Amino acid sequence: MTIHERLKEERLRLGLSQDEFAALAGVSKRAQANYEKDRSPQADYLAALDSEGVDTHYVLTGRRSDDPAQPEFEMSELTVSSGLSPVAMYDIEAAAGDGRSLEREEVESTLYFPTEQLAAQGLDPAQVVGVKVRGDSMDGTLADGDWVLVDRSSRDPHPEGVFLLLVHGERRIKRVQRVAGGAWLLISDNPRYEKEMIKPQDMKDVEILGRCEIRIGRIS
Repeated sequence: MTIHERLKEERLRLGLSQDEFAALAGVSKRAQANYEKDRSPQADYLAALDSEGVDTHYVLTGRRSDDPAQPEFEMSELTVSSGLSPVAMYDIEAAAGDGRSLEREEVESTLYFPTEQLAAQGLDPAQVVGVKVRGDSMDGTLADGDWVLVDRSSRDPHPEGVFLLLVHGERRIKRVQRVAGGAWLLISDNPRYEKEMIKPQDMKDVEILGRCEIRIGRIS
């Protein structure tokens, strides 16, 4: 069976019409029909379905995520045969609000993204992880519960943009702006939050974990 056939099979298994299934992913009925026919599923579409309980692992690989009896796919086999790259999605409470200490990191799921799409964004799949946004300080750019694909290879010592940071032992997602004298300004896109200045002498307490590149969230 093809990806398109398995996608339709999964929809029918859940007892959903094309309209209902399309609504889960925030696409039109026409787009859903095309996905079931011959169009390659997009990364944000698959991520949205996965968050709604659809077995996207089965859609992509033909193996049910809860069926240990079936043989595991070798990573190279999956990548070569389907043109997909695995991305670990971490629910690590990477706070987009005040920031929270983390005792451990747990992989919530693994999603498979088209390798060509990631490459077109200049991303090396081996360096990409997904992080769930927590808090509301980045509202307008990132909402609580969104997923963000983070490029771990992007650790520019002179950053400009939105980054996943480790600040005083807490993971935060903030917009970084350099200012005169070598200091950094950590900016929350929600104007209710104050900007935070990181002085040069305090840089030892800040580490760039990666640049936030792609947002995956529900359409509001």
